[in-house]
Amino acid sequence: INYIEDLNININDFEEYIKDTNIFEDLLNLKGKGSISDMISIKVLLAYIIKTQKDGFKHLNSVIYYNSDDNLLIDESSKINLELVKGLNTNSKKDSLLGVLDNCKTSMGSRTLKKWIEKPLKYREAIEYRLDIVEKFNEDFILLDKLIKELNEIYDIERLSVKISNSTITPKDLVALLNSLKSIKNIKMILNATAYEILCELSDKIDPLKDLSSTIENMIIDDPPANFEENQFIKKGFSKELDDLFDMSTKAKRWILEFENDQREKTGIKNLRVKYNKILGYFIEVTKSFVDKVPSTYIRKQTLVGSERYFSIELKEMEAKLLSSKDDALTLQLSIFDELKKYLSENIKNIQELSKTVSLVDVLTDFSDLSIKNNYTKPTFNSKGIIEIKDGRHPIIEFNFTDELFVPNDTLLDDKDNLIHIITGPNMAGKSTYMRQVALIVLMAQMGCYVPAAKADLSIVDKIFTRIGASDNLSKGESTFMVEMKEVANILDNATSSSLVILDEVGRGTSTYDGISLAWAIVEYIVENIKAKTLFATHYHELVDLAKKYDCISNLTIQ
Repeated sequence: INYIEDLNININDFEEYIKDTNIFEDLLNLKGKGSISDMISIKVLLAYIIKTQKDGFKHLNSVIYYNSDDNLLIDESSKINLELVKGLNTNSKKDSLLGVLDNCKTSMGSRTLKKWIEKPLKYREAIEYRLDIVEKFNEDFILLDKLIKELNEIYDIERLSVKISNSTITPKDLVALLNSLKSIKNIKMILNATAYEILCELSDKIDPLKDLSSTIENMIIDDPPANFEENQFIKKGFSKELDDLFDMSTKAKRWILEFENDQREKTGIKNLRVKYNKILGYFIEVTKSFVDKVPSTYIRKQTLVGSERYFSIELKEMEAKLLSSKDDALTLQLSIFDELKKYLSENIKNIQELSKTVSLVDVLTDFSDLSIKNNYTKPTFNSKGIIEIKDGRHPIIEFNFTDELFVPNDTLLDDKDNLIHIITGPNMAGKSTYMRQVALIVLMAQMGCYVPAAKADLSIVDKIFTRIGASDNLSKGESTFMVEMKEVANILDNATSSSLVILDEVGRGTSTYDGISLAWAIVEYIVENIKAKTLFATHYHELVDLAKKYDCISNLTIQ
């Protein structure tokens, strides 16, 4: 509330700003569904947008309640450690999972993929829906190739909806939208022509907006000028009045050319030119060497270093007709264009819904293409609490080190004998790589993507936690040990029996015996209280004795 007061906006009057938008109706429908604090939060956000952006809310169509229970949760520390969207050391997309997976053909698809990586699914039905579509694409290379070809021709129509909202859309943008809609129509036909029911159902979700497409095609020329405010971009035949005005302007231009040729013949001045600029209008330009041949009917307008500029009564009269007809034509053209923009703004919601469906097709074709090129496998899911991976590979390392052999590894975690693995081995042996690999395979599978393994039979996890490496946060007064303990505390507070926990060298931030004690206590707490599937890498070999105390703990070593 204080923030709203600082903005100098009356929160109760904000409806006035958005009453003509689709989101207004959506907010009315939400009354009674969300809490009072939810509605206040939404109003605060809208008030901020109103204050800072002033206009252009047409593309805001709905308020979506995000339920964390619908997705696999990954905290920020784990996103960084697993290098989901940028490399840990390079801070670049190239060295991340996003860099490996993102070969989407549209910007919309790339943005959707990033969202999927950060928020994988948690419900088996939704996951298998995506996997089944990828499988069908894999079974038909010709179908996949056709879809990729069409996706390559699609512009970022999601971003165009913002331009429509702000009324900054140009004729060139509309041609890009038209061409995109044609490719989307082809995608719908390609999907609908298959024998796969799931792809036909996907095709039914695609609305290529025929009326909108037809309107643009009938109105805008194929190659509109960039400077559309001063040139014709409406097709001939769309408006007779507009055609007449532009014809009049064209005839006047033709008269100017004829007048120029006629004056050259009459005066004998071969380099006589009729020119135009916004300040002087139309004028006759003659070089100084031919000034003696200028007829008395010419009236001097401007003197330059190497030439003289004149006008004649005849030229002045035609100039008035020419400029008047062109101005009238351009004014009418922009008026027609404004009507088109209003029509477009009424279809923003449809354009946005279409962009979501196209993004889905783009990402899933990308998954299919990747699985074929990289030898990924379709994961399966069980309800027995088992995570079994055969010949698993680390997708990022495999992608970036193509000249080196990656040695595949198996994984078996369950709720009984293999709940926790204590992993030992020398430095640089690959302990961290192996653990990250398991987490990434689980995450990719729950995105609906094929995985880098010969086989992956997985139980669905609700959260992935990682504690890897040593780092401090001195700007906040947190030492390496404090950062480590806060991250571990977060894991122990929030992990469940359905979670996957990756712990690497926990306890290294303090003295040896304190570190061993902490590591030992953490493992015991997970076993006795949380029962989360855990991979725990350590140099404290004393921890291997935990396997004697607990049947669910087993020891592994890197060779």
